[in-house]
Amino acid sequence: MEKNIEKFMTSTDCPVRNVLDRFGDKWSILVVLVLGEKGTMRFNEINKTIGDVSQKMLTVTLRTLEADGLVSRQVFPEIPPRVEYELTHLGISLVPHIHNLAAWANDNLGEIRTSREKFKV
Repeated sequence: MEKNIEKFMTSTDCPVRNVLDRFGDKWSILVVLVLGEKGTMRFNEINKTIGDVSQKMLTVTLRTLEADGLVSRQVFPEIPPRVEYELTHLGISLVPHIHNLAAWANDNLGEIRTSREKFKV
């Protein structure tokens, strides 16, 4: 098993590297969590919920998540146009894994902060 991991980790075909390069930033994870919790949302609702993301960065993030098949975008032919975003089945399947990571971070943040303080010279 270890040799298989080494093969993937040094390969340009590494699935972990490939996926994390696309949504490993903090905005993508937050968008997936927000949509996972709230369901279908409009752009401004997502923006207000997250709070400190710029409109440009949120647009880029949503497009990347849509390109990866994690988020779907539906445009309604109204004036002004209404656009709604929601997680796809693939995005929904990611949510529990993000929750596990968030729980791990919550459980270990104190120890991580202590380590960071010790590391400072």
